[in-house]
Amino acid sequence: MALFSSGNPHYKYNRKTLKYERIDNTFTYHLLRILKIASLGIIIGTGVFTLCVFFIPSPTHNKLIEENDRINSQYQLLSKQLDDALEVLSIIQERDDNFYRVMLQADSIPQALRTGNLSNTARYDRWDNLRTGNIVKQTSQKMDQLNKMLYTQSNSFDELVNLAKEREDRLQHLPAIQPVPNKDLKRTASGYGRRIDPIYKTIRFHKGMDFSAPIGTDIFATADGVITSIGWKQGYGNCIIIDHGYEYTTLYAHIHKFKKGLRRGSKVSRGDVIASVGNTGKSTGPHLHYEVRYKGVHQNPQNYYFLDLSPEEYDEMVRISSNSSQTFD
Repeated sequence: MALFSSGNPHYKYNRKTLKYERIDNTFTYHLLRILKIASLGIIIGTGVFTLCVFFIPSPTHNKLIEENDRINSQYQLLSKQLDDALEVLSIIQERDDNFYRVMLQADSIPQALRTGNLSNTARYDRWDNLRTGNIVKQTSQKMDQLNKMLYTQSNSFDELVNLAKEREDRLQHLPAIQPVPNKDLKRTASGYGRRIDPIYKTIRFHKGMDFSAPIGTDIFATADGVITSIGWKQGYGNCIIIDHGYEYTTLYAHIHKFKKGLRRGSKVSRGDVIASVGNTGKSTGPHLHYEVRYKGVHQNPQNYYFLDLSPEEYDEMVRISSNSSQTFD
């Protein structure tokens, strides 16, 4: 169907009759034309709007994407820096436990206490809806862990500072010399460890160190302390136990005579003569049986002669005491 106009009248070609038929310019005709044009405009406008909104990013949207990318990059950098800080702090903690605390005789700090309990991650779930939620969550967890480790390490250093202030007094109360003069080391009869029992001929653990010496040889207190036991003790014979404080005690057994005037509660200083070597109790010859205990646990006495022996003398003492397979008690 074709339309054309000549002046005011409008005509259309009727394909059935093969004639041009006149169309009057009625109100309905014009209304329909307006509606068609308006509909077409709405369709085109809707298409353009949809294209702009959903397919062509706006300048604001582009700016937000750029800002998110920058934030994500910054979080990744921060996460890497936190990893480096955690690694350095772990090295400090290891040195704290294996050097400072060993040197100052302090208990190590449990790893669970150092790092804290980060198994509950529910508090980090609020980041899940973010485009960069995963990196934000990981970084937040690392930051919390770092804060916990720093807090614990700070308290640890405060404790070590206080221990260091006590060090001078502590060292004075730390068993640090041999109980029997033994510069030539020939009196070291048997050391700490598994040895043959001289009476029952069975293998048993020897909890101290034996010093062979003539009866009457002086026995010295190895550190400052207070006598908590003095008298006969089954198996040990005449025996003295000294509490040195700081959870250290020493035991001196098979004594011949106690120094006159010593009793339970007497204070002694390192180097004081407290008794003389004997052969009392379960003993096969004159000697001193000497023990060191820390927190009630037997220690190897050879580790506590650092004020008495040079490195060379110490090595020789260890060699002699290790070679002896049988004890005197």
